[in-house]
Amino acid sequence: MAGTFRFSFGPWNISQGADPFGPTVRDSIAFPEKLAQYKALGFDAVQFHDDDAVPNLDSLSSDAVLKQAAALKTTLDDSGLTPEFVAPRLWEDPRTIDGGYTSNDASCRAYARDRSLQAVDIANALGTDLIVLWLAREGTYVREAKDSKRAVEQIVEAVDAMLAHDKNIRIAIEPKPNEPMDHTYIPTIGHAIGLGLLTSDPSRVGGLIESAHAILAGLDPSDEMGYALAHNKLWSVHLNDQNGLKFDQDKAFGSVDLRRAFNQVRILDKHDYGNDGAWVGLDVKAMRTQKAGVATKHLSNSREVFLALLDVSRSLDESKMDALITERDYEELDLLIMKALLGR
Repeated sequence: MAGTFRFSFGPWNISQGADPFGPTVRDSIAFPEKLAQYKALGFDAVQFHDDDAVPNLDSLSSDAVLKQAAALKTTLDDSGLTPEFVAPRLWEDPRTIDGGYTSNDASCRAYARDRSLQAVDIANALGTDLIVLWLAREGTYVREAKDSKRAVEQIVEAVDAMLAHDKNIRIAIEPKPNEPMDHTYIPTIGHAIGLGLLTSDPSRVGGLIESAHAILAGLDPSDEMGYALAHNKLWSVHLNDQNGLKFDQDKAFGSVDLRRAFNQVRILDKHDYGNDGAWVGLDVKAMRTQKAGVATKHLSNSREVFLALLDVSRSLDESKMDALITERDYEELDLLIMKALLGR
């Protein structure tokens, strides 16, 4: 048990409270005000979409984009904050309505590729070597509309273009089984790792696991993390929670299933996550009912729960657990864990 845990979140996690069924309920907060809250909440790194770092980047020249990214780097340095990653936002522009890399329109695929290369340039300007790909619309509503084999090849071509654009960049694929598309081509971490093996440099392609995305696939997040760790491919995590197979809820970590959260913390700590510099990222949303003045508790609460579960895991009598496992007395092992979580 020797993990090293430092925490990050993205500015979108301090939100206005919109959800799939209702509009915003809180006033927007300017980006500099969000940055000012990181250290106070116990966080040291910032997750970025490309247009979080450089707003309206599609309307700017390449030189202007890099100039703004460089200015942001200075702001981060002055704030004592580290950029964790940059993710190209390829699901909101009208040109990505049918997917980015897998669009049936060649000009739209070119747009997605070019924007991804620009995200790599932004990452370099900010001082991070990690690109995250959430392949949000790389799928289809109607299976017959696309060829799934060709779609995988198109995603590989886009990843290869990024790898060729910069010889140091690493790419972490963030899988999700559905939403916004009915069917996605890279739904689990196994798919992501398999895709990486098809690229020109598999050593630079890994994964980011989000708790809720694993749950939406009917899988246990800690098992997905273990699978990625076995391949040395777990390069980041997005911790949150999920109440069943609904839309992506991004609930505070541990708020639905404390034992499921415990096992995520335990697998990360047991296998020394973070010792190579990887961050514990959160992707959580404040409840719509939260008033503006207390609409960051979901972040501090999630971090607090993680650290409390870390204490629980490290306080367990490992020799006793090993003995129960050897005896195959899993009922007693089950009770031991339950008592630990109950503080008894």
